[in-house]
Amino acid sequence: MGTRFRAYQLGNEGSSFSYFYNGYFTLIEARLTRDSISSVLAEMFVCGKAEIDCLHITSWDRDHCNPSELEIILRSLKPKRIEIPGCVPHTDSAERSFAIIEFYQSSGARVAQYSPSFMATLETAAPLKRNDVVLWPWEVGDCSNDNSTAKIFRKGRFAVLSLGDLEDPAIARKIMLGNIVRAEVDVMILAHHGAANGFTSREFLEAVKPRVAICSSNYDNQYEHPDQEIRDLLFEMDIDLFTTKTGDVVIESLDETRNTYRVTNYIAGGEEVSSVRDYQSKTW
Repeated sequence: MGTRFRAYQLGNEGSSFSYFYNGYFTLIEARLTRDSISSVLAEMFVCGKAEIDCLHITSWDRDHCNPSELEIILRSLKPKRIEIPGCVPHTDSAERSFAIIEFYQSSGARVAQYSPSFMATLETAAPLKRNDVVLWPWEVGDCSNDNSTAKIFRKGRFAVLSLGDLEDPAIARKIMLGNIVRAEVDVMILAHHGAANGFTSREFLEAVKPRVAICSSNYDNQYEHPDQEIRDLLFEMDIDLFTTKTGDVVIESLDETRNTYRVTNYIAGGEEVSSVRDYQSKTW
């Protein structure tokens, strides 16, 4: 089994993704809706997993961490590790989610809170090493969006940059200076659902140079994700955009000798394909 990434259509606002390599399955965001649960279970089956290894939550906001869906994930998918935002929960929903995770931790699960103090304990990442890299938060401020966790999933045959809801251009400038970010990112999950807030700038995209951009969208896309300004910028820079508006987006590694991966955008509710395209990994 190679490397797999999947962006799930939720049927409502929010984000849900997964990344799999070498037997390790990470569910990104604590979301599991009636529309997505069958796809998540199907993806786990393809990967040979009855349970998930890690639940990675980028933000306490409800569209990233829904407490009722979190309970289902913990009860049914039984993650061994949970990675949570480093900021203090700031809403009733976030406080409930934090309490649910604290209770689950008592059963033996490991919980890592990505705070600035935790970040300071991590080793400096080396280029072309196959360990994941946490990029943010080095600071925690008053803006909940800018307290999101940013991370590169890079253990597999293609690297995925996850940015949560980050929106401050100053944070974007700090992230894009990293050598690993500039050299290794193949797939980028657009920050804050592709909002035109200054984070996803031409300067940022020129530094990161992703081959593929991923955006989570509602079925009817009433929030117009991503913003047309971002769509135009991606088009001008020849970065292919795939969204969950029509259905799930699946990325899988192909021929390891050629280091290729395939992006397939499905049509909701079946195996019918909306689009498919192959790419070359940057570093393998």
